[in-house]
Amino acid sequence: MSAEPEEKLAEGTLISHLIELRTRLIRAMIAVIIALIPCASYSNRLFTFIALPILHKLPPNSHLVATGVMSPFMTPFKLSMFVALFVAMPYVLYQAWAFIAPGLYRHEKRFAIPLLVSSVILFYSGVAFAYVFEFFVNVTPPGVTLMTDISNYLTFVLRLFFAFGIAFEVPIAVVLLVITGLISLDKLKANRGYVLIGIFVIAAILTPPDAISMCIMAVPMYALYEGGLIMARILLRMRREAASQPQAPQS
Repeated sequence: MSAEPEEKLAEGTLISHLIELRTRLIRAMIAVIIALIPCASYSNRLFTFIALPILHKLPPNSHLVATGVMSPFMTPFKLSMFVALFVAMPYVLYQAWAFIAPGLYRHEKRFAIPLLVSSVILFYSGVAFAYVFEFFVNVTPPGVTLMTDISNYLTFVLRLFFAFGIAFEVPIAVVLLVITGLISLDKLKANRGYVLIGIFVIAAILTPPDAISMCIMAVPMYALYEGGLIMARILLRMRREAASQPQAPQS
């Protein structure tokens, strides 16, 4: 049997790389703009959907308020821009992957593609979890009437979505730390207690100031951390098995 020919990466000049990067960026921007058109058309409905959790907590016959002159227009439009980016994100990430892929070896691509897909799915799952989480958050102390500005509420919601989306990336971070050799799997296992404390501190900063909200965010984060340890152990085992296989003799 003859050995497989040495894999060669695609090469190009700096100008060709810049032209390729420009093409990928333009395609990504076009995808976001295309997604923005219907989102902007239904921007008010999108904001109403996002605001459902807090609308259920308002006193009877109460509404959200707009303290700025342009807030009734700019706040829903700002939301539609984020939704358009959220919808177009798979295609945007594909363009980024298409730009990077020619510089990766075949075995690196086999590892990177599942990692990229998993990170997107986990981020979307985190955002969806944050939206459900809003329905269970009690942000109003007894004796206080809730009446918030739509701009402030949107800022709070986007921060919450981003926080949960990033928090759900914990397994990917664990796998990358172990696979790249920055931290050993045994060290991550031995420091579970410190990780748990850190997760609760992060949850306390990012969520409303009550114990239930903090636990709703911290418990899934720690469960995902344990899941990341399991994934890293499986990948390390697969890597050792692949390295132990005898190579084909050269002709």
